[in-house]
Amino acid sequence: MEIILKYFPDISEEQKSQFAALYDLYVDWNSKINVISRKDIENLYTHHVLHSLAIAKLIQFTDGTQLMDVGTGGGFPGVPLAILFPKCKFLLVDSIGKKIRVATEVATAIGLKNIQFRHCRAEEVKEKFDFVVSRAVMPLPDLVKIIKKNISKEQHNALPNGLICLKGGNLEGELKPFKKTAEADDLSMFFDEEYFKTKKIVYVLI
Repeated sequence: MEIILKYFPDISEEQKSQFAALYDLYVDWNSKINVISRKDIENLYTHHVLHSLAIAKLIQFTDGTQLMDVGTGGGFPGVPLAILFPKCKFLLVDSIGKKIRVATEVATAIGLKNIQFRHCRAEEVKEKFDFVVSRAVMPLPDLVKIIKKNISKEQHNALPNGLICLKGGNLEGELKPFKKTAEADDLSMFFDEEYFKTKKIVYVLI
């Protein structure tokens, strides 16, 4: 939990207690429904919570911003972002029902009011959003094809509406089709930990 305060020292007492509650909740749910690798649960705050919050280093969403998290799994990046941005609205989508159940139960337990969940494929979602966020769910060209229809034309933020993805590895091939509309930054620009040396944040203007 200290690692969250290291990079986000100005969060409220309520946000602190919500972030602090995540560990026990995820450990408990993960023992019933595996949403995080058993070996990795010890690294929940660095590898999952802080990784999700990297999006907040790229952009501070204005109040009322609408976001969809595609392929949220157990609630990443959507749940940590919903804690950090309580006045934004989030829809978390996953095609695997048991994963959505874990994310829903965690959000309910910590009292998140700005978040909804849907057990479906992203192709089925018809609503419009300011941003779609995701964490390494599929290759970039495939994801853009699916979510293009969901990006609203109305702008509310300093960064124009689009897709924000958290990814690792060599992205050269994935970024090729988006030369003029995408940018990728190393997360080591924001975070000191070894884990982030190979991680990137990708923004695609849509």
